[in-house]
Amino acid sequence: MARAGLGQPEWVCHFANDFDEMKGACYRANWVADDLIVDDVANITTQNLPGAVDLAWASSPCQDLSLAGKNEGLGLPDDEVLTRSGTFWRFWSLMRGLSQEHRAPRIVVLENVTGAITSHAGKDFAAISGAFAGLGYQFGAIVVDARLFVPQSRKRLFIIGIRQDLAIPAGLLAANANPAWHPAALVNAKAALPPEVGAQWVWWNLPIPPVRAQNFIDLIEDEPTGVSWHTPQETDALLNMMSEVNLEKVNQAIRSGQRMVGGVYRRMRPDAQGRKVQRAEVRFDDISGCLRTPSGGSSRQVILLVEGPNVRSRLLSPREGARLMGLPEHYVLPTKYNDAYHVSGDGVAVPVVRYIAANILEPVLAHNPVQAVELEVINAV
Repeated sequence: MARAGLGQPEWVCHFANDFDEMKGACYRANWVADDLIVDDVANITTQNLPGAVDLAWASSPCQDLSLAGKNEGLGLPDDEVLTRSGTFWRFWSLMRGLSQEHRAPRIVVLENVTGAITSHAGKDFAAISGAFAGLGYQFGAIVVDARLFVPQSRKRLFIIGIRQDLAIPAGLLAANANPAWHPAALVNAKAALPPEVGAQWVWWNLPIPPVRAQNFIDLIEDEPTGVSWHTPQETDALLNMMSEVNLEKVNQAIRSGQRMVGGVYRRMRPDAQGRKVQRAEVRFDDISGCLRTPSGGSSRQVILLVEGPNVRSRLLSPREGARLMGLPEHYVLPTKYNDAYHVSGDGVAVPVVRYIAANILEPVLAHNPVQAVELEVINAV
C-alpha cells in the first residue's frame, strides 16, 4: 500500500520484501513485478538491494508496540532472538550496510503504530531516533490519522529521515510542534531525547488537508461479496451483548430515520460483579473503527446497518475493508475472507502515503534533483 500511495510513474520500485507468502501473492497480483522477495528480512543482504535509491520505506510489525499486543518492545539490535517489532533492527542493519557501501537512501521512512512513541517508557522511540541520528539523518516524526482522508479511525506514526547532505526546503520546517501532527506524547518523547540525538530533530510542517468528502455509509455494499447478512437471531444476539449506552446509540440511529452504519467491535469488559464479559460496542460517527488483522473473532469488524426500524448486521466485506484503506476498486484481493481482511488490516492507508509524499518526500527530492526518482520499499514484516 506504500507503493500504491506513492504512485506511478513518479516512483519506480526496485525492491520489496515481506515474509508472508499470501501477501506476496497479493502484491504480485497487483503489481505484476519481479521486485519482491518473500523471506524474513533477516535473510536479506545489501546484495539484494540494487543501486542507490531515493527512498527506503519500512512498515515493521506493531504487535509488541500496540495496546493489543504483549508490549515486549523492540528489544536491542544485537539480540539473537528479536520480538516481531524488533524486526526494525534487521531493517536498520541493511540501512547501515548501504551507508557503509556509500549508497544510503536519501530518505528513510518508518511507519508504525503510535504505541511506538511511549512503549517501554519511551526507550523504544529513543532507540529508533538514535538509529536515525547515528546514521546521519535529519529526522522528525508526525502522527497522521487516516480519518482525515478515509472514513476509518487509524492513527499511525511516521518517522521521516532526510540524509544530512540534502537540503530541506524552509517551507517544510516549522519552528515548533503543531498539535495537528505532533501530539503531546510525541512532543514529550522528543524532549526526552539525548541532546546529540535531539540536535538532528526537525518539526515537519504540513498543511491541513481539505475536509474528507466520504463517510462510512458511502462505502457500504448493498449486496456484499465474500460475506452474508446475519440472521435476525444473530443480530439480536449481537444487540443483547450491548450495554445500555450502546443500545441507546442504536435507538438514536433508528429514531433518526436515516440510513446509518455503525462499526461494531467485541471487547472484554467488567460487569457489575467485576467479572470480564464480552460486550459489543458500536459507533455511529460516520467512520469505521481501526481495521486489524483477523487474529481472532473480535478483531474482525461487524457492521450494523440501520434503515428506519430495520436493523441488520454482518461482517465488514473484503471490498469495504479495501475502500477504508483507500485502495482502488480494481485492486485485486485474496479470495479467502481472512486473507483479504489481513491485507487491509495490516496495511498503511494509501491516501496518507500520498499526502506525505506530496508534501514532504517529493518536495525534498525536487529541491535536490538527481537524474531519476527511484524507490526502494522494504516491508520489514
